[in-house]
Amino acid sequence: MTLTLLGRAYCHLCDEMLDAVRPLAARRGVTVTVIDIDTEPALEQAFGDRVPVLFAGDPAGGAELCHFRLDRVRVEAALAEVPAAWN
Repeated sequence: MTLTLLGRAYCHLCDEMLDAVRPLAARRGVTVTVIDIDTEPALEQAFGDRVPVLFAGDPAGGAELCHFRLDRVRVEAALAEVPAAWN
């Protein structure tokens, strides 16, 4: 599984969500991919100011987990389906 975070370079909420989701993802060995929607016209048109948005998978076919603020319960439930990373 990959988590995809849609955001903007100058967005403090995006930075906060990324900082909060990284340790959750790391515990499960899940990659967090960040996409700056200002570099993707179709995503910017679709999401506009509704960032950050976190997906399980990619925005095209993944499930939206939360937007604006991290929904820790929902993200942890999605990550619970991924086997814990071996340390």
